Amino acid sequence: MAEPTLPILEIRDVGKTFAVQGKTVTALKGANLTVKRGAFVCLLGASGCGKSTLLRIAAGFEAPSSGEALMWGRPIAGPDPSRGMVFQDYGLFPWLSVRDNIGFGPKSRGRPAPEIRDTVARYIDLVGLGPFADAHPHQLSGGMKQRVAIARVLANEAEVVLMDEPFGALDAMTRERLQDELLELWSRTGLTVLFVTHAIEEAIFLADRVVVMSPSPGRIDAVHDIALPRRRDVSSPAFNDIRRMLSAQLHSHHGRVAA
Repeated sequence: MAEPTLPILEIRDVGKTFAVQGKTVTALKGANLTVKRGAFVCLLGASGCGKSTLLRIAAGFEAPSSGEALMWGRPIAGPDPSRGMVFQDYGLFPWLSVRDNIGFGPKSRGRPAPEIRDTVARYIDLVGLGPFADAHPHQLSGGMKQRVAIARVLANEAEVVLMDEPFGALDAMTRERLQDELLELWSRTGLTVLFVTHAIEEAIFLADRVVVMSPSPGRIDAVHDIALPRRRDVSSPAFNDIRRMLSAQLHSHHGRVAA
């Protein structure tokens, strides 16, 4: 069992390089970040600043070129169900129903059938998809697909949910509704969320802490605690003060040449 004083995730001086057409590209350099259990942290920055690379390292899909990534103080050596990933393109199995997509992880891990049924039923109810339990992904809206993707991660006993611009492909009304639903899930389950976005308003609305990243190479420029009460009013003076500050910080990155 993890010590309660340990952060659930820790990124220590992480760097990541890739070979692209015979050249070395530095995607991340000297990244340091700690995430406490139950936190909602947003990685904010423009395309190419290393947000998704950092998320993939936390997930165990990529190994750092330097430094280390830890969960509960232990090195992350590869993907693990305790760290569930939610992608913008949903990543659902098109040949499986909603019920079977959500139950895929527990079934793969050899859980007893009654336990799988109970788990699936609980998370279908949690994300409000009871009437669509036997539908297939092609029969669902984008927002419904993303709910299934989130429920699938939760059903697989994830302690940390890693989200890579999960609402980026949705229309504005659906995105706002899913932001509210995600916050409700987070508050009810005590999950830890690390969420990648390039949208300033989304980051302020969702996060306890906003981590601002800059490109060329990807670095963590600043970490801002967001002390606004929830539910947050995007039209409030305090919200817009933070929006202007973050916007100015991100615009200061323009003009940097990629490494």
